[in-house]
Amino acid sequence: MRAGVVKRSVMIAGHRTSVSLEEPFWDALREIAAGRGASLQALIGTIDAGRGEQNLSSAIRVFVLETVRKPAG
Repeated sequence: MRAGVVKRSVMIAGHRTSVSLEEPFWDALREIAAGRGASLQALIGTIDAGRGEQNLSSAIRVFVLETVRKPAG
């Protein structure tokens, strides 16, 4: 299992920022975005807009966890 932290640069609301996540979270985030017909950047932008004071990387991890825990349907 690839679990190393990977830092990627993303554009959010017109500015570049970097996000560090373990590779399995990047994989899951891409799958969720594809399933919603959204780009990865758009999904990260949505997460960013709703995260409040939470660190963006942490907010993404929580989002992924909550999404995979939701019952299908």
